[in-house]
Amino acid sequence: MSEFFRFIPVRTSAARQVMPGTLALAAVAVSILGIAGCGSNLRPTVTPIVGTGPAPQPTAYAFVVSTPSSSAQGIGTVVDYSGDTVSATSPIGPGPSTFAINSGGSVAWTLNADGTLSNIPVNANLQQKNVTFSTLNQLPPSGVNPVVALFGGALGLYALDVSTNEVDVLTGSPAAFKLVVPVDQTPVTMVGVATSTRLYSISQMIPYLTPTSVGAATVDGGAACNVNPSAVGVKGMADGIETATYTVSSHIQLGVCPVYAVGSPDGRRVFVLNRGDDTVSVINSQNNALNSCTPGVNQNGQPYTCHPSLPVTPAAGSTHAGPVYAEYNATTQQLVVSNYDGNSVSVIDVSLDEFGNDSSTFGTTFTIPVGKNPAAVTVLADGSRAYTANQSDKTVSIINVSSHTVETTLPVTGHPRTVVSTQNSVFGKVYVVSPDSPFVTVIRTDQDIVGTTVLVQGNAIDARTTSPDATSANTNLVSRLPGAGQPCYLPPSDFAAAGAPITVANCKVQDPTLLTTP
Repeated sequence: MSEFFRFIPVRTSAARQVMPGTLALAAVAVSILGIAGCGSNLRPTVTPIVGTGPAPQPTAYAFVVSTPSSSAQGIGTVVDYSGDTVSATSPIGPGPSTFAINSGGSVAWTLNADGTLSNIPVNANLQQKNVTFSTLNQLPPSGVNPVVALFGGALGLYALDVSTNEVDVLTGSPAAFKLVVPVDQTPVTMVGVATSTRLYSISQMIPYLTPTSVGAATVDGGAACNVNPSAVGVKGMADGIETATYTVSSHIQLGVCPVYAVGSPDGRRVFVLNRGDDTVSVINSQNNALNSCTPGVNQNGQPYTCHPSLPVTPAAGSTHAGPVYAEYNATTQQLVVSNYDGNSVSVIDVSLDEFGNDSSTFGTTFTIPVGKNPAAVTVLADGSRAYTANQSDKTVSIINVSSHTVETTLPVTGHPRTVVSTQNSVFGKVYVVSPDSPFVTVIRTDQDIVGTTVLVQGNAIDARTTSPDATSANTNLVSRLPGAGQPCYLPPSDFAAAGAPITVANCKVQDPTLLTTP
C-alpha cells in the first residue's frame, strides 16, 4: 500500500500546466455523478415554469359623480370593472349638477354650482390635487347657470349657453376659453363623432330663462318640454358647426322639443330625438341636411329611399311616446330609443348599404313595452341585450334585442335615471344610478342578476363608462342636465305627492322634501 501512495514526480513543465485543469474537470464530474446518483436529493430548477393563465382583462372604469347636497363638495368615484371596487375617490367641486366625459374616457368635466368647471382625470390614481378648475361666464343674479350642457369633442370642450345662445369653445388642459359660436335660440345638447369635422348644436327655439306659455299654462321656459312637450308647438333647429373654422354651415329644422341626439360612429348619420312630436329626425351629415332624397337605384341595381324622420310609438295605454335618450349599436346598426312618456323602447334598423344609402330595411321599428318612465337605455356592445332605467317603478327592464321581448325585470335602489354599460370580457356589466340614492347597482350580464351595489358619498347624479368594450372609443360624450325635456332627477310621482310644479330649479332637486311649492 505504501508503494501505491508514493510520490510521483512531475516530469515536465507542460504537465504542471495541464494537471490543475484536469483535476478541476475531474472534480466537477465527480460532483455531477454524486448528485445524479443520489435520488433522494432535491434537484435544482434550472428554468422556472411560467404560468399560462388567461391574459389580464383590459382596463375599464365606471365614473360616478355624486353630491351630499346641492351646495356641498361633489365627489368623483372611479369604480373598477374587474372587481367592482372603488379604485379612487376625490372631491371635485361645489355642487356639480351634470358632467361629460371625453372619447378616450380619460377626462371628465363637471358643471358646478358656483359657475366653475372642474377638469377631472379619470383613472385609479385620482386625487384632489389633480382636479383643476376653469371659469365660465359669471352667474346671473338669479343664480341659474345659463350653461346647460357640456360636450367633450376631440378638439376641446363645448359649453352650451342659453342666455347668449352661443356655444363656448374651450381648449387645452385645463380647459380654457377660446371663442364663441353663435347658434339658434336655446341650445340644449350637442352631437357628433369625437373626431368628426362637423358637430351639431341642437336648439329648442323657446326661451329657457323666462316664462313661456304652454297650452293654457305659463311655465318656466327651461321646463316647458318637461311639463307638456306635445303642447309646445315650436320646432327645433340643428346648427352644423365646422370644427376647422368654428363657423355655422347649416340650419336644419327638427321636430318639437328636441332633447337628445346621437350619431353613428362612421359619422354618416345623426339622429335627433324630438320629445314633443314623437319623432326621430335623421340628418345626413355628409350632405349636411335632413336625410331627404329622390328614391333611386344604387350601383348594384338595388332600390333605395331616404328617411328624414322616423316615428316612435308608446306602449298600449299611453298617448305619447316622448323619446328622451338613445344609443346607437354599431354591431347591429340599430338605434335603441327609450320613450319616457310612453313606457316603451323602440328598436330601429338604421343600417346603410355599401354606398352609404339607407338600406332596404332602414326604419324598420319594433316597439317593446317596458317599465314606467324609462329615463335611459344602454345596449351591450355585442348588440344582444338592452337595459332600461325605469324611473317611476324603480326597476331595470332587460330586453332581448333579437326577439324584441323583455326577458326579466330587476328591482334597483332609488328611482333610476341613468344606465350605462361596458362589455370587456366574456360578460359585461351594467351600472345603474339614481339621483335619490347613494348606491350604484351593478348588474352582471352573464346571469342578468344584481352582482353588487357600490356605495358612493352622497346621492349619485350621473355615471359614465370609459368605453363600451374597453377598446373602442367612448361615444357618450354629452351631459344630461335635468330640464329642457330631459327627465328631472325625481320621478313625476314625487312632484304630484308634494304638490310641486316642474320648474328648472325643482327639476334638479334630489330630495323630495326639498321641492318648492307655490
